[in-house]
Amino acid sequence: MNTPIDRRHFLKQAGSAGVGLGLAGYLAALNRAGAQVGATPARAIGADGPVRVAVCGTNSRGLAHIDCLAQLPGVEITHICDVDKRAVSKGVKAVAKHQTSVPQALGDFRQALADPRVDAVTIATPDHWHTPMAILALAAGKHVYVEKPCSHNPREGELLVQAVHKYQRVLQMGAQRRSFPHLRAIIPEIHNGIIGTTYFGRAWYTNNRASIGQGKPAPVPDWLDYDLWQGPAPRRELVDNLIHYNWHWRWHWGTGEALNNGAHEVDICRWALGVNWATKVTSNGGRYQFQDDWETPDTQTIGWDFAEGKTMSWEGRSCNGFPIEKLERGVLVYGTKGTALLDGNAYTIYDSKRTIIKQANGNESVDPTNTVSATGLGLDRLHFANFIEAVRTRVPANCPAEEGHKSVGLLHLGNIAWRMGRELHCDPANGHILEDEEAMKLWGRQYEPGWEPQV
Repeated sequence: MNTPIDRRHFLKQAGSAGVGLGLAGYLAALNRAGAQVGATPARAIGADGPVRVAVCGTNSRGLAHIDCLAQLPGVEITHICDVDKRAVSKGVKAVAKHQTSVPQALGDFRQALADPRVDAVTIATPDHWHTPMAILALAAGKHVYVEKPCSHNPREGELLVQAVHKYQRVLQMGAQRRSFPHLRAIIPEIHNGIIGTTYFGRAWYTNNRASIGQGKPAPVPDWLDYDLWQGPAPRRELVDNLIHYNWHWRWHWGTGEALNNGAHEVDICRWALGVNWATKVTSNGGRYQFQDDWETPDTQTIGWDFAEGKTMSWEGRSCNGFPIEKLERGVLVYGTKGTALLDGNAYTIYDSKRTIIKQANGNESVDPTNTVSATGLGLDRLHFANFIEAVRTRVPANCPAEEGHKSVGLLHLGNIAWRMGRELHCDPANGHILEDEEAMKLWGRQYEPGWEPQV
């Protein structure tokens, strides 16, 4: 940074606006505190230097962030941030299992951004906070690990890419399969023709989710800062079936199963096919299993056609877990000379006669010196390790903002096609919807006044 943030001055500036300080007010406070970032590199850490991290959102996925980060050499978790006081306590206790230093417990993540000790921020919040929080962190000079889908809408993805370029910090999206060793080994072979020329990719996800019922207005509990939880989203009354998970199925805060789980397989499918933005997008489905407050589809198919002469599909079933190819989730890539079945860190390669020509069950180690577990959080840790290495040495992040934005952007377009009830035609250069002003309105969203993300 050009000049370090004067933390006491910043907190005085930010605190004068109280809890209601929005995104615009926060950025103004940064400027008043002298935080001119982006002109020079971040604090030099060195290949083996300590990396201090603030974890934001520790009710669920953030606990996995803690488990992965705290087991990486030279990483210290200095702050635990959550609007839920109970989640803050869970996060602090989780850290205590791994390190002797006690992280600062915060209800407002912006206090962590003002701390010059913090090198990086990880974000495991609801979707509507992913991009706004990431931009604030980048503007404060921090490196960012943000869970998928990294944006609530395609416009936010564009802003995120702009912010990374402006502030010159590392950003990694939590598409952890990008760091799975067998996928990293086999996808270049797919690109080099092990199954011929690829032309079709099929991805899927299945589950058996229960009904969320009909929510009733509820008082805000004393453990929750509901105003900050809403943050950039226009204000709505709290209902008793919203927090902490069912926001996923409401367009106001969530993005449905497509971006909740579909982002993982679609990202791998797109990577294997070697495509970017689609020229045509279609989607079918609905809410079939239950009649409740669930707004997004519980059953959905999305199809994409690409200018390269390739096509891709995703099938999501939230309320019927019957598997495909005996897998609850996976990817099939079809080529002129064979087929690749990709299952997490495992794969099976078939020739045109359905004979297996290459296989990895996901447990073998590609690198015999690698002692990280080949399953579960061990594999996730590889993605965090890549992020930390990128922070230290600026090696490429395995899923940078540009790649994350393309993959989740395709799924956002699928949701837009479903909501509009019609086929979309798109610009293959950037995904923008062509000759459909009504659909293009869903490229972005409305924000609570003063909370609009800015770059």
